[in-house]
Amino acid sequence: MRRRSLLLAAVPAGLATLAGCGDGKSDSSKASASATPSASAPPPPKIVEGPLPAITAGTKFGEKPTVAKGQGDPSKDLAVKTIIPGSGRTVAENDFVEANYLGQIWATGKVFDNSYDRHRPLVLQLAQGSIIDGWRYALTGKKAGSRVQIAVPPTWGYGKSGNAQAGIKGTDTLVFVIDVIDSFNSKSSAKGKPVPQNDAALPTVGTNTDGSAPDIKIDKKNAPPKKLVSTYVLEGDGPAVTADQTVLCQFKGVVWESGKTFQETYGSGRLAQFSLEQMQQAVKGLAQGLTGKKVGSRVLVVIPPDLGYGNTPPSGGVVQKGSTLVFSVDILAAM
Repeated sequence: MRRRSLLLAAVPAGLATLAGCGDGKSDSSKASASATPSASAPPPPKIVEGPLPAITAGTKFGEKPTVAKGQGDPSKDLAVKTIIPGSGRTVAENDFVEANYLGQIWATGKVFDNSYDRHRPLVLQLAQGSIIDGWRYALTGKKAGSRVQIAVPPTWGYGKSGNAQAGIKGTDTLVFVIDVIDSFNSKSSAKGKPVPQNDAALPTVGTNTDGSAPDIKIDKKNAPPKKLVSTYVLEGDGPAVTADQTVLCQFKGVVWESGKTFQETYGSGRLAQFSLEQMQQAVKGLAQGLTGKKVGSRVLVVIPPDLGYGNTPPSGGVVQKGSTLVFSVDILAAM
């Protein structure tokens, strides 16, 4: 089992609506902060520029940094400095961000976690209760492509309880260097290159990239395939998704036989985030169909009943016994 970020709690168990009732709308599963948020959140911090310890090596965006131990007492406010300004999309609260980071303790310089060594950026939502507040306040308003250094007092970190797993005491100020690779919201789409859809036996999927739902057209004269189909509509240039990753995506699911939509994220104000390992227990064909596909792609996945819901469909929805499922999935990011 690969090691997870200490910033996160358990990997989400997959889309509740994919495993449960299909109501045409999807809930976005979100990772939670490893420190349980207090019932009454602290007030927003005052943001200051320092003090911050020096970055002594790995000074380029994307390089694993080396950071000096903090000198003197850290600020009681949230210290934030943009080390390398980016030119990408501006991050807003509740957006998802893809980032590499290193975190260490101010007083000792001890590194307690970093994503660079895992060679997998973190994908997380800047929402209250999903990540420590220091990140949420520090990264809101920054642009993708930026390197940001922050010093987070306990109030906006792990609080008085600290984080025993990471060796963080309740009095520790934390120093992070964060490379913001990209950001996503509910209007994001895949941006890959269109791939010819020449198989007349398969549904066709729209190639729009404006954040709205693509059309899925099914020729009812065609019989649904007996085996799983997974093919590019838009082919991205990101890394191939592996079976042990969690993906962030937009998706639309329709029933082959009726053409009715049973779930989609488009227009819901949400994105979907789910573990492919755990999706194997909900809709096996979806997990298999996304494995090996490139980040940044739109993928058509046609799922026969034995890899979908079979004879036990969600109650009260448009999916019936023996239904073939058709998905259009925009793979925005993976971790």
